[in-house]
Amino acid sequence: MYTRVFRFAPSPNGYLHLGHAYSALLNYDMARDANGRLLLRIEDIDAARCRPEYEAAIYEDLGWLGIAWQPNVRRQSEYFEDYQAAVAKLEAQALVYPSFESRSEISALVAERDRRGHWPRDPDGVPIYPGGARKMPRAERERRRRDGEPFALRLALDAAVARAGVLTWTETGLGPQGQTGVVVAAPQMWGDVVLARKEAPTSYHLAVAIDDALQGVTEVVRGQDLFCSTSIHLAGAARPARAVVPSPQAHPRPRWPQALEVHFGDKPARIARRGRDAAGYQTHGGAREPGVIAISVTGLFCLLRRRAMLSMAGLRWRV
Repeated sequence: MYTRVFRFAPSPNGYLHLGHAYSALLNYDMARDANGRLLLRIEDIDAARCRPEYEAAIYEDLGWLGIAWQPNVRRQSEYFEDYQAAVAKLEAQALVYPSFESRSEISALVAERDRRGHWPRDPDGVPIYPGGARKMPRAERERRRRDGEPFALRLALDAAVARAGVLTWTETGLGPQGQTGVVVAAPQMWGDVVLARKEAPTSYHLAVAIDDALQGVTEVVRGQDLFCSTSIHLAGAARPARAVVPSPQAHPRPRWPQALEVHFGDKPARIARRGRDAAGYQTHGGAREPGVIAISVTGLFCLLRRRAMLSMAGLRWRV
């Protein structure tokens, strides 16, 4: 019986790059070392950007790298009913509400508030929701939805936090400011995030948490750029996960084994970038050019992983 479950969850909206390869190899190695399972999830909820040829290339590239995963692959687009069930549970508990502003209207509201003083941004640099839809009378909300107006379902963050209480997670790597051990979540930095839209039954924040619960994921290996997202995943997904997976034993509380940061020279760089530098070198049609063999890529990441172990011990490392 496997007790530790890892996952690699790329989106087929482009070819894999070296950042993906590093994440996949690291998860694969850690699962093997722990005698655990590695799951592959295809995060394809964005129908406008995800394409079959990119998904096919993911399988091809992972095979080229020598990475094996447990059957079966979970494709998010095949499980919209799971996310709809979670959203329905949140609506029944008054933990989400519809907002009807367009993106241009929200931009105008942010600009107005910026003129009075800097309006807060979330960790991704996106303005916190500035609208007042939560105060809209229930009858008006229901009428506008019946009339077919576009809307986004937002998490009522303060209500969700009040219900959940103090949220923590176990960080066995290092966060951007060196956070490790038991970390107290700070979901307030995200505001009332979107969990679903009229035309889309889920968002990344909701889907990833539901999937981790359904698949029994125990170890979440991610980059430092996703460190802060853990807070909103805990705040927004604890209850909806139980709406889909009622038994607490069915969704173990994950650990976050590592937050990865690579330095090229003296500058930190996201290895998930698709630029022209080494951080953006794609595996499909890039690292897989004639004359480049998989062992050279995996050898590079063996070196990176050894240095990552130093990072987990509290030492900064560079490549």
